Amino acid sequence: MLDAFHGPLDLLLYLIRRQNLDILDIAMAPLTRQYLEYVEAMRSKNLELAAEYLVMAAMLMEIKSRMLLPRPPAVQAEGEDPRAELVRRLLEYEQMKQAAHRLDALPQAGRDVIAISVFIEKAAGERLPDVNLRDLAEAWRGLLHRARLGAHHHITREELSVREHMSRVLRRLQEHRVLEFGELFDPARGVPVLVVTLLALLELARETLVDITQSESYAPIYVRLAHAKPH
Repeated sequence: MLDAFHGPLDLLLYLIRRQNLDILDIAMAPLTRQYLEYVEAMRSKNLELAAEYLVMAAMLMEIKSRMLLPRPPAVQAEGEDPRAELVRRLLEYEQMKQAAHRLDALPQAGRDVIAISVFIEKAAGERLPDVNLRDLAEAWRGLLHRARLGAHHHITREELSVREHMSRVLRRLQEHRVLEFGELFDPARGVPVLVVTLLALLELARETLVDITQSESYAPIYVRLAHAKPH
């Protein structure tokens, strides 16, 4: 049951989407009840339950109880919604999950691509080897860590445009020709912007508009326009 989910946020997101709940205005009572039912089912079967699921259960019950307590109108107007931190974490997790799916959808040598050897007397143009996806994932985790260290961002309903970020990436590459992977991201703008930038970059790679390359494993990762000549 719970082994089908990658942690408590994954389970919560599944329950929210299954019930068509508004993630920005979560109905805490039904969500908490369903979550606790999943947790209790695991405990009744004497299956090992990760502590993080119990921590989340306690957090949900606390939020639910805080929302049931009466508050003066002035406090309601000024105070933060008890669900705000949970909503922020859910939105960040959902965006990172979407980015991970996009990353996994890229062709991978040995899984989607069969390598063949072809003798070419003289290459028309040098092309750097494809990037090691593990190194790319590690670079991405480093950016997320930096963003979280200084993140104090409010959640808004404004949707970030992937197409707009694709244009920004292309403009920067037209100016600089080649950039290191991390130079295309600004951790100070927060996790949501990082995720949208990554989605834009992966979409550009899928459309063969940019190359994401490195000379060897653990070497720096570079991004350049697909048809730009390397230095």
